[in-house]
Amino acid sequence: MAKIRGACLCGSVRYATDAEAAAVVVCHCVTCQKNTGSAFSLNIGVPTHTLRIEGTTLAQYEDHTGASGKPFFRSFCSRCGSPIGASGDAYPGLTFLKAGTLDDPSWVKPTAHLWCDEKQPWVAIEHGATELPKSFESTP
Repeated sequence: MAKIRGACLCGSVRYATDAEAAAVVVCHCVTCQKNTGSAFSLNIGVPTHTLRIEGTTLAQYEDHTGASGKPFFRSFCSRCGSPIGASGDAYPGLTFLKAGTLDDPSWVKPTAHLWCDEKQPWVAIEHGATELPKSFESTP
């Protein structure tokens, strides 16, 4: 049985991977706020080559708003609009799945908070959690 499984709201798109999560991060950037319609995005990074996606309604948006200037491909269900995940050259070999689409998100606990410079002021981060002002790639 796959370790990580999930689907969009309508069930038209399903995904699975047998890999462990390589990263569990919260992104507070303005782009993720717009992408999720919320204050942040909770993301599960998995090796792209292990990910199996099924369904005919998966669509993709090529986003160029990131700090790297490199394209970031955001996938979503064209039927219900659920964001599914994202990948791009800024994070080679990883696809970030939206934790809200997991069949069982109970195990998810973030290891880092990214783009805290753009975090909404009312969002509280757990004491002791790793907080980066930008992303991993912009950290010295």
